[in-house]
Amino acid sequence: MRSARPGLTDLGPVAQLRAGRLARRLPQLYVGLALYGVSLALMVRGHLGLAPWDVLHQGLTRYLPLTLGQVLIVVSFVVLLLWIPLREVPGLGTILNAIVIGLAADATLAVLVEPEALWLRTVLMVSGVVLNGLATALYIGSQFGRGPRDGLMTGLHRRTGRSLRLVRTGIEVTVVALGLLLGGVAGVGTVLYALAIGPLAQHLLPFCTVALPGADPSLVVADIPPTRH
Repeated sequence: MRSARPGLTDLGPVAQLRAGRLARRLPQLYVGLALYGVSLALMVRGHLGLAPWDVLHQGLTRYLPLTLGQVLIVVSFVVLLLWIPLREVPGLGTILNAIVIGLAADATLAVLVEPEALWLRTVLMVSGVVLNGLATALYIGSQFGRGPRDGLMTGLHRRTGRSLRLVRTGIEVTVVALGLLLGGVAGVGTVLYALAIGPLAQHLLPFCTVALPGADPSLVVADIPPTRH
């Protein structure tokens, strides 16, 4: 008989730090967030479509004197302001999410050029999506809280009573539409990301979730929706 996989727990910011196993969880958090930034850069250089929020980020770079990573950081903190009326509480992972991903994306973009060959761009796009799924599982599995955009989704879900799927779809359709109006790039990569990221993260999350010693079983979340940064 197989042993049960560790579950994600819904902990407050102080409890996240007191939960233990920091020597495993903190490096995993940083690695996951850094890889997330790398994955975004891969999709940008693939130039075949971006993840929904990144369509918006890229569109904003056309009007702001900021890099893609800097726009991502600014938008993350703007989204965090929306947590206030939703009564969402950020954790360490939430704040680091808002910063590390943008820095990692800019660092990768600085050394990675866009190839001319379509097959190479396709490899970058697919690699970006797969790496994003792994990165998502790593940082969520470290049990340091949701990213800014995830908190917006779950907060709206709680406040409106609408399903997580409906809320997430509504948010992502809105940000893609705004991004396209601003000149962001959507394409086959956007579709692939939308279809693949959920199953990828869902499959990898049980293997990346760090079990917390002495966690209250009542706080274990049985079914975690696919997440975004």
